[in-house]
Amino acid sequence: MMVDVMSAAALLGPDTDAEMLAVRLAHAQRLGNMGWAEWHFHTGETTWSDQVYTIFGRDPGEGPIALPRLAEHVDPADVAALDRLLWSALRGAEPVQAELRIRRGGNWSDLRDVRVVLEPLMSGGGPVGLHGVIQDITGRRRAERMMSESRRQLLEARERAAEERHVMLALREAILPDPTCPPALPDLRVAVRYVPAEKTANLGGDWFEAAPAPDGRLLLAVGDVSGHGLPAIAHMAQLRHALVGLAMTGRPAHRLLDWLNELVLHQFRDTTATAVIGHLDARTRVFAWGQAGHLAPVLVREGKATRLDPPRGVLLGAAAGRPYELAMTRLLPGDVLLMFTDGLVERRTRDLDVGLDLVLAAARDVPGRDLEPGLDKLLADIGGPNPEDDACLLGVGILG
Repeated sequence: MMVDVMSAAALLGPDTDAEMLAVRLAHAQRLGNMGWAEWHFHTGETTWSDQVYTIFGRDPGEGPIALPRLAEHVDPADVAALDRLLWSALRGAEPVQAELRIRRGGNWSDLRDVRVVLEPLMSGGGPVGLHGVIQDITGRRRAERMMSESRRQLLEARERAAEERHVMLALREAILPDPTCPPALPDLRVAVRYVPAEKTANLGGDWFEAAPAPDGRLLLAVGDVSGHGLPAIAHMAQLRHALVGLAMTGRPAHRLLDWLNELVLHQFRDTTATAVIGHLDARTRVFAWGQAGHLAPVLVREGKATRLDPPRGVLLGAAAGRPYELAMTRLLPGDVLLMFTDGLVERRTRDLDVGLDLVLAAARDVPGRDLEPGLDKLLADIGGPNPEDDACLLGVGILG
Protein backbone atom coordinates (compact mmCIF):
# COMPACT_ATOMS: atom_id res chain seq x y z
CA MET A 1 0.00 0.00 0.00
CA MET A 2 1.34 3.42 -0.93
CA VAL A 3 2.27 5.64 2.03
CA ASP A 4 0.30 8.87 2.19
CA VAL A 5 2.98 11.45 2.90
CA MET A 6 0.53 14.22 3.76
CA SER A 7 -1.30 12.00 6.23
CA ALA A 8 2.04 11.06 7.80
CA ALA A 9 2.83 14.74 8.20
CA ALA A 10 -0.52 15.40 9.85
CA LEU A 11 0.18 12.71 12.45
CA LEU A 12 3.25 14.56 13.63
CA GLY A 13 1.07 17.13 15.38
CA PRO A 14 0.94 20.93 15.43
CA ASP A 15 3.75 21.35 17.93
CA THR A 16 6.46 19.89 15.72
CA ASP A 17 8.82 22.53 14.40
CA ALA A 18 9.47 22.91 10.68
CA GLU A 19 12.94 21.36 10.74
CA MET A 20 11.80 18.25 12.58
CA LEU A 21 8.81 17.97 10.27
CA ALA A 22 11.03 18.05 7.21
CA VAL A 23 13.36 15.40 8.67
CA ARG A 24 10.49 13.08 9.49
CA LEU A 25 8.82 13.55 6.13
CA ALA A 26 12.09 12.75 4.38
CA HIS A 27 12.46 9.66 6.56
CA ALA A 28 8.91 8.57 5.69
CA GLN A 29 9.67 8.99 1.99
CA ARG A 30 12.82 6.87 2.29
CA LEU A 31 10.93 4.15 4.16
CA GLY A 32 8.27 4.05 1.46
CA ASN A 33 10.85 4.60 -1.31
CA MET A 34 8.60 7.33 -2.61
CA GLY A 35 8.61 11.09 -3.23
CA TRP A 36 6.48 13.90 -4.60
CA ALA A 37 6.71 16.10 -7.67
CA GLU A 38 4.92 19.16 -9.05
CA TRP A 39 4.80 20.55 -12.57
CA HIS A 40 3.35 24.06 -13.17
CA PHE A 41 2.16 24.75 -16.71
CA HIS A 42 2.24 28.56 -16.79
CA THR A 43 5.62 29.10 -15.15
CA GLY A 44 7.24 25.86 -16.34
CA GLU A 45 8.47 25.36 -12.81
CA THR A 46 9.14 21.76 -11.72
CA THR A 47 9.76 20.73 -8.12
CA TRP A 48 10.92 17.33 -6.87
CA SER A 49 11.44 16.01 -3.37
CA ASP A 50 14.83 14.49 -2.59
CA GLN A 51 13.50 10.92 -2.86
CA VAL A 52 12.38 11.40 -6.47
CA TYR A 53 15.97 12.26 -7.39
CA THR A 54 17.03 9.02 -5.69
CA ILE A 55 14.39 7.01 -7.58
CA PHE A 56 15.52 8.43 -10.92
CA GLY A 57 19.21 8.16 -9.98
CA ARG A 58 19.56 11.84 -10.80
CA ASP A 59 21.96 14.35 -9.28
CA PRO A 60 19.93 17.14 -7.59
CA GLY A 61 22.40 19.59 -9.13
CA GLU A 62 20.94 18.73 -12.55
CA GLY A 63 17.50 19.77 -11.39
CA PRO A 64 14.23 17.92 -11.95
CA ILE A 65 13.00 16.59 -15.29
CA ALA A 66 10.47 18.84 -16.96
CA LEU A 67 7.13 17.28 -17.85
CA PRO A 68 7.65 17.47 -21.67
CA ARG A 69 10.93 15.54 -21.32
CA LEU A 70 9.65 12.92 -18.90
CA ALA A 71 8.87 10.50 -21.76
CA GLU A 72 12.61 10.42 -22.63
CA HIS A 73 13.24 8.64 -19.33
CA VAL A 74 10.40 6.15 -19.66
CA ASP A 75 10.80 2.77 -21.30
CA PRO A 76 9.58 3.09 -24.91
CA ALA A 77 7.06 0.33 -24.34
CA ASP A 78 5.44 2.42 -21.57
CA VAL A 79 5.35 5.84 -23.27
CA ALA A 80 1.75 5.28 -24.42
CA ALA A 81 0.77 4.45 -20.82
CA LEU A 82 2.40 7.69 -19.68
CA ASP A 83 0.40 9.69 -22.27
CA ARG A 84 -2.84 8.11 -21.13
CA LEU A 85 -1.96 8.85 -17.51
CA LEU A 86 -1.30 12.54 -18.23
CA TRP A 87 -4.50 12.99 -20.22
CA SER A 88 -6.55 11.25 -17.54
CA ALA A 89 -5.03 13.45 -14.83
CA LEU A 90 -5.79 16.65 -16.74
CA ARG A 91 -9.38 15.74 -17.57
CA GLY A 92 -10.43 14.38 -14.19
CA ALA A 93 -10.76 15.68 -10.67
CA GLU A 94 -9.73 12.46 -8.93
CA PRO A 95 -6.17 11.08 -8.67
CA VAL A 96 -5.19 8.56 -11.36
CA GLN A 97 -2.31 6.13 -11.34
CA ALA A 98 -0.25 3.87 -13.56
CA GLU A 99 2.84 1.67 -13.37
CA LEU A 100 5.77 2.54 -15.62
CA ARG A 101 9.35 1.52 -16.14
CA ILE A 102 11.93 4.27 -16.06
CA ARG A 103 15.64 4.29 -16.74
CA ARG A 104 17.67 5.14 -13.69
CA GLY A 105 20.58 7.51 -14.02
CA GLY A 106 20.18 7.60 -17.78
CA ASN A 107 21.14 3.93 -17.98
CA TRP A 108 18.75 1.79 -20.03
CA SER A 109 20.20 -1.34 -18.46
CA ASP A 110 18.93 -0.15 -15.06
CA LEU A 111 15.16 -0.07 -15.44
CA ARG A 112 13.04 0.59 -12.36
CA ASP A 113 9.37 -0.16 -11.82
CA VAL A 114 7.54 2.87 -10.46
CA ARG A 115 3.97 3.66 -9.53
CA VAL A 116 2.91 7.20 -10.45
CA VAL A 117 -0.17 8.86 -8.91
CA LEU A 118 -1.18 12.19 -10.46
CA GLU A 119 -3.84 14.77 -9.72
CA PRO A 120 -4.40 18.20 -11.27
CA LEU A 121 -3.45 21.44 -9.54
CA MET A 122 -6.58 23.54 -9.97
CA SER A 123 -6.92 27.32 -10.13
CA GLY A 124 -9.81 29.39 -11.48
CA GLY A 125 -11.76 26.29 -12.39
CA GLY A 126 -9.06 24.72 -14.55
CA PRO A 127 -5.84 22.78 -14.20
CA VAL A 128 -2.66 24.82 -13.88
CA GLY A 129 -0.33 21.94 -13.20
CA LEU A 130 0.06 18.43 -11.89
CA HIS A 131 0.94 17.10 -8.47
CA GLY A 132 2.28 13.56 -8.29
CA VAL A 133 3.57 10.92 -5.95
CA ILE A 134 6.16 8.53 -7.37
CA GLN A 135 7.03 5.25 -5.63
CA ASP A 136 9.77 2.80 -6.59
CA ILE A 137 8.19 -0.68 -6.52
CA THR A 138 11.04 -2.47 -8.29
CA GLY A 139 11.76 -4.79 -5.36
CA ARG A 140 8.11 -5.76 -5.02
CA ARG A 141 7.66 -6.45 -8.71
CA ARG A 142 10.96 -8.33 -8.85
CA ALA A 143 9.82 -10.54 -5.98
CA GLU A 144 6.49 -11.11 -7.72
CA ARG A 145 8.26 -12.06 -10.95
CA MET A 146 10.51 -14.44 -9.02
CA MET A 147 7.48 -16.02 -7.38
CA SER A 148 5.75 -16.29 -10.74
CA GLU A 149 8.83 -17.87 -12.28
CA SER A 150 9.13 -20.26 -9.34
CA ARG A 151 5.49 -21.28 -9.76
CA ARG A 152 6.05 -21.78 -13.48
CA GLN A 153 9.12 -23.92 -12.88
CA LEU A 154 7.27 -25.91 -10.20
CA LEU A 155 4.38 -26.52 -12.57
CA GLU A 156 6.76 -27.62 -15.32
CA ALA A 157 8.56 -29.91 -12.87
CA ARG A 158 5.25 -31.46 -11.83
CA GLU A 159 4.26 -31.95 -15.47
CA ARG A 160 7.63 -33.56 -16.21
CA ALA A 161 7.30 -35.78 -13.15
CA ALA A 162 3.80 -36.84 -14.22
CA GLU A 163 5.06 -37.60 -17.72
CA GLU A 164 8.05 -39.52 -16.38
CA ARG A 165 5.77 -41.47 -14.07
CA HIS A 166 3.48 -42.32 -16.97
CA VAL A 167 6.44 -43.49 -19.06
CA MET A 168 7.95 -45.56 -16.25
CA LEU A 169 4.66 -47.17 -15.32
CA ALA A 170 3.99 -47.99 -18.98
CA LEU A 171 7.48 -49.47 -19.23
CA ARG A 172 6.93 -51.58 -16.12
CA GLU A 173 3.58 -52.79 -17.43
CA ALA A 174 5.28 -53.81 -20.67
CA ILE A 175 8.01 -55.68 -18.80
CA LEU A 176 6.06 -57.40 -16.03
CA PRO A 177 3.38 -60.01 -16.60
CA ASP A 178 -0.21 -58.86 -16.31
CA PRO A 179 -1.08 -59.19 -12.59
CA THR A 180 -4.78 -59.52 -13.48
CA CYS A 181 -4.15 -62.67 -15.53
CA PRO A 182 -2.35 -65.15 -13.24
CA PRO A 183 -1.71 -68.70 -14.46
CA ALA A 184 -4.64 -71.09 -14.11
CA LEU A 185 -3.59 -74.47 -12.71
CA PRO A 186 -5.63 -77.29 -11.19
CA ASP A 187 -5.97 -77.14 -7.40
CA LEU A 188 -4.15 -73.79 -7.23
CA ARG A 189 -5.17 -70.17 -7.00
CA VAL A 190 -2.66 -67.45 -7.87
CA ALA A 191 -3.15 -63.70 -7.35
CA VAL A 192 -0.79 -60.74 -7.62
CA ARG A 193 -0.89 -57.18 -6.39
CA TYR A 194 1.65 -54.65 -7.65
CA VAL A 195 1.32 -51.20 -6.08
CA PRO A 196 3.67 -48.50 -7.42
CA ALA A 197 5.01 -45.73 -5.20
CA GLU A 198 3.04 -42.49 -5.28
CA LYS A 199 6.12 -40.36 -6.02
CA THR A 200 7.76 -40.72 -9.41
CA ALA A 201 11.24 -40.49 -7.90
CA ASN A 202 10.49 -43.53 -5.71
CA LEU A 203 9.45 -45.89 -8.48
CA GLY A 204 11.86 -48.76 -8.16
CA GLY A 205 12.84 -52.17 -9.41
CA ASP A 206 10.28 -54.45 -7.75
CA TRP A 207 9.22 -57.40 -9.89
CA PHE A 208 7.41 -60.74 -9.80
CA GLU A 209 6.99 -63.86 -11.88
CA ALA A 210 4.36 -66.60 -11.79
CA ALA A 211 4.44 -68.91 -14.80
CA PRO A 212 4.37 -72.64 -15.61
CA ALA A 213 7.83 -74.13 -16.08
CA PRO A 214 8.58 -76.58 -18.94
CA ASP A 215 8.44 -79.54 -16.54
CA GLY A 216 4.94 -78.65 -15.32
CA ARG A 217 5.93 -77.01 -12.06
CA LEU A 218 4.95 -73.42 -11.26
CA LEU A 219 7.80 -70.90 -11.22
CA LEU A 220 7.21 -68.32 -8.48
CA ALA A 221 9.48 -65.36 -7.82
CA VAL A 222 9.56 -61.85 -6.38
CA GLY A 223 12.52 -59.49 -6.26
CA ASP A 224 13.76 -55.97 -5.85
CA VAL A 225 16.64 -54.16 -7.55
CA SER A 226 18.40 -51.39 -5.60
CA GLY A 227 17.84 -47.80 -6.66
CA HIS A 228 14.91 -45.97 -8.21
CA GLY A 229 13.85 -44.56 -11.54
CA LEU A 230 14.65 -45.75 -15.04
CA PRO A 231 18.04 -47.32 -14.16
CA ALA A 232 16.39 -49.58 -11.56
CA ILE A 233 13.58 -50.48 -13.97
CA ALA A 234 16.11 -51.30 -16.70
CA HIS A 235 18.07 -53.57 -14.33
CA MET A 236 14.84 -55.16 -13.16
CA ALA A 237 13.92 -55.98 -16.76
CA GLN A 238 17.31 -57.58 -17.41
CA LEU A 239 17.14 -59.61 -14.21
CA ARG A 240 13.61 -60.87 -14.73
CA HIS A 241 14.17 -61.72 -18.40
CA ALA A 242 17.35 -63.56 -17.44
CA LEU A 243 15.41 -65.60 -14.86
CA VAL A 244 12.71 -66.50 -17.38
CA GLY A 245 15.36 -67.70 -19.81
CA LEU A 246 17.42 -69.58 -17.23
CA ALA A 247 14.31 -71.23 -15.82
CA MET A 248 13.89 -73.03 -19.15
CA THR A 249 16.85 -75.21 -18.15
CA GLY A 250 14.74 -76.82 -15.41
CA ARG A 251 17.50 -76.26 -12.85
CA PRO A 252 16.52 -75.78 -9.19
CA ALA A 253 15.99 -72.36 -7.65
CA HIS A 254 19.32 -72.14 -5.80
CA ARG A 255 21.20 -72.80 -9.03
CA LEU A 256 19.19 -70.07 -10.78
CA LEU A 257 20.24 -67.69 -8.00
CA ASP A 258 23.89 -68.60 -8.58
CA TRP A 259 23.61 -67.56 -12.21
CA LEU A 260 21.67 -64.40 -11.43
CA ASN A 261 24.31 -63.42 -8.89
CA GLU A 262 26.99 -63.71 -11.58
CA LEU A 263 24.87 -61.56 -13.88
CA VAL A 264 24.48 -58.77 -11.31
CA LEU A 265 28.16 -58.93 -10.34
CA HIS A 266 29.43 -58.55 -13.88
CA GLN A 267 26.70 -56.60 -15.69
CA PHE A 268 25.11 -54.26 -13.11
CA ARG A 269 27.51 -51.55 -11.94
CA ASP A 270 27.07 -50.48 -8.29
CA THR A 271 23.83 -52.42 -8.05
CA THR A 272 22.51 -55.18 -5.84
CA ALA A 273 19.23 -57.05 -5.83
CA THR A 274 17.18 -59.33 -3.63
CA ALA A 275 14.95 -62.21 -4.71
CA VAL A 276 12.98 -65.25 -3.65
CA ILE A 277 12.71 -67.91 -6.34
CA GLY A 278 10.94 -71.23 -6.09
CA HIS A 279 9.19 -74.04 -7.94
CA LEU A 280 5.85 -75.37 -6.74
CA ASP A 281 4.95 -78.89 -7.79
CA ALA A 282 1.16 -78.95 -7.93
CA ARG A 283 1.12 -82.75 -7.73
CA THR A 284 3.31 -83.21 -4.63
CA ARG A 285 2.61 -79.69 -3.23
CA VAL A 286 6.32 -79.25 -2.52
CA PHE A 287 7.68 -75.73 -2.79
CA ALA A 288 11.45 -75.85 -3.50
CA TRP A 289 12.85 -72.36 -3.01
CA GLY A 290 15.91 -70.23 -2.41
CA GLN A 291 16.45 -66.64 -1.42
CA ALA A 292 19.05 -63.92 -1.93
CA GLY A 293 18.89 -61.43 0.92
CA HIS A 294 15.12 -61.23 0.63
CA LEU A 295 12.27 -61.42 3.13
CA ALA A 296 11.13 -65.02 3.55
CA PRO A 297 7.64 -66.00 2.36
CA VAL A 298 4.76 -66.25 4.81
CA LEU A 299 2.79 -69.48 5.17
CA VAL A 300 -0.83 -69.28 6.31
CA ARG A 301 -2.12 -72.57 7.70
CA GLU A 302 -5.26 -73.16 9.75
CA GLY A 303 -5.64 -69.50 10.68
CA LYS A 304 -2.02 -69.02 11.71
CA ALA A 305 0.58 -67.09 9.72
CA THR A 306 4.32 -67.76 10.10
CA ARG A 307 7.46 -66.81 8.21
CA LEU A 308 9.28 -69.71 6.59
CA ASP A 309 12.84 -70.37 7.77
CA PRO A 310 15.03 -68.93 5.01
CA PRO A 311 17.83 -70.97 3.46
CA ARG A 312 21.25 -69.37 3.23
CA GLY A 313 21.71 -66.74 0.51
CA VAL A 314 23.35 -63.33 0.18
CA LEU A 315 22.28 -60.31 -1.87
CA LEU A 316 22.64 -60.70 -5.61
CA GLY A 317 25.74 -58.78 -6.61
CA ALA A 318 27.18 -58.67 -3.08
CA ALA A 319 29.83 -61.40 -3.33
CA ALA A 320 31.08 -64.14 -5.62
CA GLY A 321 31.46 -67.80 -4.72
CA ARG A 322 28.87 -67.78 -1.93
CA PRO A 323 26.55 -70.73 -2.61
CA TYR A 324 22.80 -70.47 -2.27
CA GLU A 325 20.88 -73.15 -0.40
CA LEU A 326 17.62 -74.82 -1.37
CA ALA A 327 14.72 -75.22 1.06
CA MET A 328 11.85 -77.68 0.68
CA THR A 329 8.44 -76.74 2.08
CA ARG A 330 5.52 -79.16 1.77
CA LEU A 331 2.20 -77.38 1.49
CA LEU A 332 -1.20 -78.76 2.53
CA PRO A 333 -4.71 -78.24 1.18
CA GLY A 334 -6.03 -74.95 2.51
CA ASP A 335 -2.57 -73.37 2.84
CA VAL A 336 -1.80 -69.92 1.47
CA LEU A 337 1.74 -68.91 0.49
CA LEU A 338 2.55 -65.20 0.39
CA MET A 339 5.68 -63.76 -1.22
CA PHE A 340 6.33 -60.01 -1.18
CA THR A 341 8.89 -57.25 -1.53
CA ASP A 342 9.99 -55.04 1.35
CA GLY A 343 7.81 -52.14 0.18
CA LEU A 344 4.88 -54.04 1.68
CA VAL A 345 6.21 -53.86 5.24
CA GLU A 346 8.69 -50.96 5.36
CA ARG A 347 7.62 -47.45 6.26
CA ARG A 348 9.71 -44.45 7.21
CA THR A 349 7.54 -44.00 10.30
CA ARG A 350 7.83 -47.51 11.72
CA ASP A 351 10.31 -50.35 12.22
CA LEU A 352 10.48 -53.28 9.83
CA ASP A 353 9.48 -55.73 12.57
CA VAL A 354 6.31 -53.74 13.21
CA GLY A 355 5.41 -53.98 9.53
CA LEU A 356 6.08 -57.72 9.50
CA ASP A 357 3.88 -58.20 12.55
CA LEU A 358 1.07 -56.33 10.82
CA VAL A 359 1.40 -58.55 7.75
CA LEU A 360 1.36 -61.72 9.85
CA ALA A 361 -1.74 -60.55 11.71
CA ALA A 362 -3.57 -59.58 8.52
CA ALA A 363 -2.47 -62.70 6.59
CA ARG A 364 -4.34 -65.04 8.94
CA ASP A 365 -7.63 -64.07 7.30
CA VAL A 366 -6.54 -64.54 3.67
CA PRO A 367 -8.61 -67.38 2.17
CA GLY A 368 -7.00 -69.65 -0.41
CA ARG A 369 -10.12 -69.89 -2.56
CA ASP A 370 -10.77 -66.13 -2.61
CA LEU A 371 -7.27 -64.73 -2.96
CA GLU A 372 -8.21 -61.62 -4.94
CA PRO A 373 -10.36 -59.96 -2.25
CA GLY A 374 -8.12 -61.49 0.40
CA LEU A 375 -5.02 -59.67 -0.86
CA ASP A 376 -6.97 -56.41 -1.13
CA LYS A 377 -8.09 -56.75 2.48
CA LEU A 378 -4.55 -57.53 3.61
CA LEU A 379 -3.26 -54.35 1.96
CA ALA A 380 -5.99 -52.32 3.64
CA ASP A 381 -5.39 -53.92 7.06
CA ILE A 382 -1.69 -53.03 7.11
CA GLY A 383 -2.36 -49.37 6.34
CA GLY A 384 -2.71 -49.30 2.58
CA PRO A 385 -0.06 -48.94 -0.10
CA ASN A 386 3.37 -47.55 0.72
CA PRO A 387 3.57 -44.02 -0.73
CA GLU A 388 7.37 -44.08 -0.70
CA ASP A 389 8.19 -47.45 -2.27
CA ASP A 390 6.84 -50.02 -4.68
CA ALA A 391 5.32 -53.21 -3.34
CA CYS A 392 4.72 -56.60 -4.94
CA LEU A 393 2.51 -59.19 -3.26
CA LEU A 394 2.18 -62.66 -4.73
CA GLY A 395 -0.27 -65.13 -3.20
CA VAL A 396 -0.80 -68.85 -3.90
CA GLY A 397 -3.72 -70.82 -2.47
CA ILE A 398 -3.58 -74.64 -2.24
CA LEU A 399 -7.05 -76.03 -2.89
CA GLY A 400 -6.50 -79.79 -2.79
